[in-house]
Amino acid sequence: MNPPRWRVVFMGTPSFAVPSLEALIHCGGVEVAAVVTQPDRPKGRGLAVAPPPVKVLAEQSKVPVLQPEKIRTEDFLGGMRKLAPEVIIVVAYGKILPAELLAIPRRGAINVHASLLPKYRGAAPIQQALINGEEITGVTIMQLDEGMDTGPILLMEETKIDATDTAGTLHDRLAGLGAKALIKTLDGLQKGTIIPRPQPKAGVSCAPMLKKEDGRIDWRQPAVKIFNLIRGLDPWPGSYSYWRGKLCHLYKPRLIGGAEKKAPGEIVQADDSGFLVATGRDYILITEIKIEGGRRMAVADFRRGHKIDIGEKLN
Repeated sequence: MNPPRWRVVFMGTPSFAVPSLEALIHCGGVEVAAVVTQPDRPKGRGLAVAPPPVKVLAEQSKVPVLQPEKIRTEDFLGGMRKLAPEVIIVVAYGKILPAELLAIPRRGAINVHASLLPKYRGAAPIQQALINGEEITGVTIMQLDEGMDTGPILLMEETKIDATDTAGTLHDRLAGLGAKALIKTLDGLQKGTIIPRPQPKAGVSCAPMLKKEDGRIDWRQPAVKIFNLIRGLDPWPGSYSYWRGKLCHLYKPRLIGGAEKKAPGEIVQADDSGFLVATGRDYILITEIKIEGGRRMAVADFRRGHKIDIGEKLN
C-alpha cells in the first residue's frame, strides 16, 4: 500500500527554487496546496515590475499563489492554518520563518540549503564555497528551526567543483541536485527510512550576503585567490578593477605560473587569448571583460576597439 499524499505549502522565490517546485508538482507523493513567494519587484535596467520565477511556474501549473509583504501578520498566519499543510517546504524564500509559522505544519518545515552544513550557513553559500577554493560542495535537506540554517539534517548530496565552475554554473547544478534530494527526502520520510540528525558542532562557517564592494580585486593577492574570487562572484556581483580610470568587470580567468617578478596589477602580455596580469604570486589570464557602459565580451573582441599597452596597470 502506498503512503498517503502529503499536503504541502511551498515557499520560495528565485530561479534556484524553481526545479524543487517543479519536482514537487510532478511528484506523486505530495499535493502542492499553495505557493508563497515574495511580491513582484522592479527588475533590470528599466526597473519594470516583474514576478519572481517561482510565481511564474506556479501560475503556469495552476497552483494558488500568495505574495504577502509580511509573514508575521495574523492575517497571513490564519490563512496558512486554513491551508493546513502537513509540511512547509522552503527553498530560498528570502526571509527567516517565525516560530508561529513553523508551528503550523504537523510534520514541520523542510529546507533545501546549497551547502554541506554546517559549512556556509547563510545567504551566499555557493559563492563562498568558490571564493574559498572548495573542491567539494553540495546540498543539505534539513528541518527548519528558528536559527539560521541550524536545523537537523535529513539528507545530503555532494558534487565536485570543477576549475571551470562559476557561481552561475554551480547554482544551476545545485538547484537540480537539491530538487532530486528533496523528493528523495520526502519519500524517505513517508516510508520512515530517514531519521533527522543534529548538525555537527565542529566545522561551522557562515556565508553572509555579498555586497558589490566585495568584488574589488586586490592584485597583491596570490593568483589563485583572485582566480577563486572572480569565479565566485560570476555573474553577481562581479569582480572588478579599474583600467585607465574606467570600471572593468573581469571574467573567465585562468591560472598561469611564472617566476618573473612584476608589479601586481601590471599587464605583461595581451593577445586574443586574453591579457596576462601579474599578481602577488604567479599570473592570471583574463579572457572576458565588461568595461563600464559596455557589454561582456571576449578579450579578443575587446581588443578590436581598445589597444592594451604592455606595462600599464589595473588597479
